[in-house]
Amino acid sequence: MSVDLKSLVIAIDGPASSGKSTTARLIAQKLGLMYLDTGAMYRAVALKIYRTGIELTDKAALQKMLESTKVEQFCTDDGVHFSLDGDDVSEAIRTPDISLWVGPVSEHGMVREYLVEWQRAIGRNGGIVADGRDIGTVVFPAAQVKVYLNADAHVRALRRQKELFARGIAQSAEEVEEAIVKRDHRDSTREHSPLSKAADAVEIDTTHLTVGDQVEQVLALVRKLVPNLALR
Repeated sequence: MSVDLKSLVIAIDGPASSGKSTTARLIAQKLGLMYLDTGAMYRAVALKIYRTGIELTDKAALQKMLESTKVEQFCTDDGVHFSLDGDDVSEAIRTPDISLWVGPVSEHGMVREYLVEWQRAIGRNGGIVADGRDIGTVVFPAAQVKVYLNADAHVRALRRQKELFARGIAQSAEEVEEAIVKRDHRDSTREHSPLSKAADAVEIDTTHLTVGDQVEQVLALVRKLVPNLALR
């Protein structure tokens, strides 16, 4: 079976700091497809809830907020950015406070309902590489390529610690690993769209892989569907 590259949907799922976003971005660049960071969308909504003080239990206020919220992804020379109601929040959504806050927000059924619809609308015609925690199971269950990235929790903590340090945020590896383990538990046990590997997804353990290795393993899956694949 061959697939038109421009209609292809590549779903990359996995826990925090398993390499999802980096791999998805590079795959999208190499294939000339759109990259969709669904986790950043949840972070942006979490940031708005955090700033406005809306209670997740206040369904009316939450629905009104979601109906008036606009989250957009855009690219510049220095990478992928995100705007919330017109303001660039690329840095604000990556702080430790929002990392803690996004868990309860992403578990909320109404929030997930709205964001899944936003994500499906973006990828309706294909030509997309999306990463998150429920892409292959809920958002795009018919994706032609499904990948589940995983890695040892300690290794993932060291990766996240390095990312935070690059943004001027100092946290010990122990603190970061504790937060990651808690997030894993919340994501895998939540009521709505829990983190899980799709039955037809290919699992890749990135513990000892380079980013280049991860990308090549995913591209190998794409090559099985797209003959004479040309990379950018």
